[in-house]
Amino acid sequence: MRKPFVAGNWKMNTDSHTSVELVKAIASRTSEAARRSVHVAVCPPFVYLQNVVNALRKSGVAVGAQDIYYEKEGAFTGEISSSMLKDIGCTYVLCGHSERRHVIGESDELINKKTAAAILGGLLPIFCVGELIEERKASKTEEVVTRQVKKGLAGLSAEKVSAVTVAYEPVWAIGTGLTATPQQAQEVHALIRKLLGQMYDAKLAEEIRILYGGSVKPNNAAELMHQQDIDGLLVGGASLNADDFVAIIQAAM
Repeated sequence: MRKPFVAGNWKMNTDSHTSVELVKAIASRTSEAARRSVHVAVCPPFVYLQNVVNALRKSGVAVGAQDIYYEKEGAFTGEISSSMLKDIGCTYVLCGHSERRHVIGESDELINKKTAAAILGGLLPIFCVGELIEERKASKTEEVVTRQVKKGLAGLSAEKVSAVTVAYEPVWAIGTGLTATPQQAQEVHALIRKLLGQMYDAKLAEEIRILYGGSVKPNNAAELMHQQDIDGLLVGGASLNADDFVAIIQAAM
């Protein structure tokens, strides 16, 4: 049985005060039943990670980073290693978010290195895939997502991949107000699960969690979560509002 997972990606938002106030509100408004039923994480900007970790101690809410570098240490100005993130209390890290792919320009090969480094460093990667609107209109969704999954997980054993959560985020639905229909999302989630079964085995494919992300709101979360292969939600803008994020967590129960 795959336990639902709801993660909030704050992107480049909040400050030292609002980041702490937000997680305190989330923790205080999350019921004990929700904490037992749903894994919850937030991914603040790097500079607020330590404050958020401290504010969430004993809350049951985990903390993740929005990115990672694949080297352990060295002359890599501006980069953050897995050991640094573990040192301050991070559990998760996003790898290959669409904004890293399409705004920053990260390749499948770089994302693969980051995912492998996260696992080696004891972090749990949330590995993101998804197509552009042009690719969907051209009926290339399956081709694009298959490439991203195969290249992003290349060289990783089944044991290592068991630490991964996959997140399907159609790029055209991120921050646009558009959302894939539950049926569209389910089709791609089923594709990813089938692909994992082909790359590894049926047991791993059945156990691994696949999240949906892309304009997730309280009013669409429950319908998305009712789909067979959707195991949780990666939430953007709505995770910056405690009431909305808690409502989404409750919808995932």
